[in-house]
Amino acid sequence: MSGKIKPHLNLVIIGHIDHGKSTMMGALLIKTGAISDREARELEKLAKEYDRESWSYAYVFDRLKEERQRGITIDLAFRKFETNSKYFTIIDAPGHADFVKNMITGASQADAAVLVVSGKKGEMEVGIAANGQTREHAYLAQTLGIKQLVVAINKADVYEYKEERYKECVDAVSELLRNIGFPVKKIHFVPVSGIKAENLIEPSANMPWYTGPTLIDAIDGFVIPEKPTGKPLRIPIQDAYRIKGTGVVPVGKVESGILKKNDKIIIQPSGFTGEIRSIEMHHEEIAEAIPGDNIGFSIRGIELKDVSRGDCMGHPKDPPTVVNPNGYWIGQVIVIWHPTALAQGYTPVIHAHTAQVAAKFVELIKKLDQKTGAVIEDSPKFIKRNESAIVKLQPIKKLCIEKYEDFPEMGRFAVRDMGSSILNISVAA
Repeated sequence: MSGKIKPHLNLVIIGHIDHGKSTMMGALLIKTGAISDREARELEKLAKEYDRESWSYAYVFDRLKEERQRGITIDLAFRKFETNSKYFTIIDAPGHADFVKNMITGASQADAAVLVVSGKKGEMEVGIAANGQTREHAYLAQTLGIKQLVVAINKADVYEYKEERYKECVDAVSELLRNIGFPVKKIHFVPVSGIKAENLIEPSANMPWYTGPTLIDAIDGFVIPEKPTGKPLRIPIQDAYRIKGTGVVPVGKVESGILKKNDKIIIQPSGFTGEIRSIEMHHEEIAEAIPGDNIGFSIRGIELKDVSRGDCMGHPKDPPTVVNPNGYWIGQVIVIWHPTALAQGYTPVIHAHTAQVAAKFVELIKKLDQKTGAVIEDSPKFIKRNESAIVKLQPIKKLCIEKYEDFPEMGRFAVRDMGSSILNISVAA
């Protein structure tokens, strides 16, 4: 079967730095044949040149020279691969704390996630600790609407394939995910070794005690989400490139609606209008794009100044909603972490789909009971860790954001401050 016939899912790979995300997924792509033998040999040669032989699998994703020398993932990488029943665009998201803003962009484009957790003694514990990226990425995945998750307990060779250590990791990560709101009973926990490519495609002889699915089988079990094709078109822009012979090509994931060749479009908040000349997905031209498709598209007459990350494209008859600096929106927030308390006037960075804009908390409207949603206090003076509230926010520059009830995909946002995600949020109105 060709990729065009199989249903398509966007998969993001998340987890703490050095827990082996890029290595594991590089090995999976090579084992599934998504990477040719020739490219695999080139990557091995490159790894030797950098004196990083054990990282050759990771080089499948880590294309930037700086990433290859430092051994960390900085920006998003996209790859395509197929399972028995589906084909996937994999988004490898950075784990390093400095690059979480790129991880948020990746997670906002995904339908499902693989959370990679190192089973090495000490590494799992650091990841799920208060400031660990395993914890932060799991919270962000939930905030950004990822409902389906597989957990890969990596580095099985390092924890010597011991069932006892695997179970310790499963128990600790399960508790974290349960507290965040994931349906833990529906989540597969798969012990793997990325560097030795074990339990990725075929069961490992070193782990006879494990009888669950391999990683590829667990991923193949993801359910295709319903595609909101009947809603107005919304495509958050992830980036824009100038390509020789084609001109400016914006890229992004279709969240709702359908985009066709020759469609008239509008990009907000700039207000640029134009016409679609061509649409590409995985370097192949397509006639139309539907929700879930990661696409590039050329637009007649567009320049780089007309489009940038965080913008949103729609049809002129039903353009994306823009909140201006003199306007506001109402959101429901839950404080995940903060050293003290948040009060009126607080101005952190808001991450909504691919946009990053500072916004001011102009009013704390109501404090809520986190479990029941009942109002505890009107006009509270402040909110602190583990408290929930309805707040009024004002962006410092124009921001595309939608009502959650109309466009759940475009109505979620996260708040980051001081290098940590502090709020888990969905837009109310």
